[in-house]
Amino acid sequence: MSSPTKMHADELDIDAELVRGLIADQFPRWGELPVSRVESAGTDNAMFRLGDDMVVRLPRLPGGGHQVEFEHRWLPLLAPRLPLAVPEPLAKGEPGRGYALPWGVYRWLDGDNAYDSPLTELTHAAVELGRFVSALRAVDVTGGPASYRPGPLHLFDDGTREAIQDLGAAGLLDANGATALADEAGRLPGWDGAPVWLHADLLPGNLLAVDGRLTAVIDFGCLGVGEPTADTLPAWTVFTGESRRLFREAAEFDDATWERGRAWALCWGVGAVHYYRGGKNPVLAEVGQRAIDEALAGH
Repeated sequence: MSSPTKMHADELDIDAELVRGLIADQFPRWGELPVSRVESAGTDNAMFRLGDDMVVRLPRLPGGGHQVEFEHRWLPLLAPRLPLAVPEPLAKGEPGRGYALPWGVYRWLDGDNAYDSPLTELTHAAVELGRFVSALRAVDVTGGPASYRPGPLHLFDDGTREAIQDLGAAGLLDANGATALADEAGRLPGWDGAPVWLHADLLPGNLLAVDGRLTAVIDFGCLGVGEPTADTLPAWTVFTGESRRLFREAAEFDDATWERGRAWALCWGVGAVHYYRGGKNPVLAEVGQRAIDEALAGH
């Protein structure tokens, strides 16, 4: 896959030379290892492979440093309780050489992301990812950071409704159907349980597979504590039919959360397509379109 175009005017310039310098300055024991960019459609981090066994992740946006802090604090706590592999932080770097944010070194996880190499063993993936969501939800939340992903009762603001009309005019969705689902979302019961952990960004690009079989979940920059709706998103961006049912069953989503999840998928998809269409990020625009289509098809 080709490198995505720059999508934010304030996106930081990060290249292999910068990474080599940061490593040499702060972790000289790794200073002689080769550094090479890992191409990705992701928008939050730049990734560089370090030797054979490590990867360096650096936030691309000025406000992204908190993601590194989150992962280095919480992943060691969560990892032993989860049924799929997750990134293992090895070292946390400090600002330097004109780069103003913290950054991290992690153990390399083998596999291809499901943007580039779609999962082929969907039954296995549905069950394993559902179990992952359920296990994450069961971890003690004491001290955990609040999730910034709200429940869908608050999602369909004027801007999102305007985007629905714009995409409808462009022939990219059924505006009447999308508006009806948005209206229904506002009448759904909210989450009445205790706050739980959620990954909140379970998109195909954050799922790794080996030979089409799901093996790991990556990119915990949106990790937080709140209501679990956002973690239903793979139902509409990855699974369909029987695999969707198996994912829901393994994740133990109740009816209200499931329907809030459908609304969240529509809202996320509308935002992704409206922003990323026109070549800004074809991969995320495509995934957003699938989220829209699947959410409305099951409505």
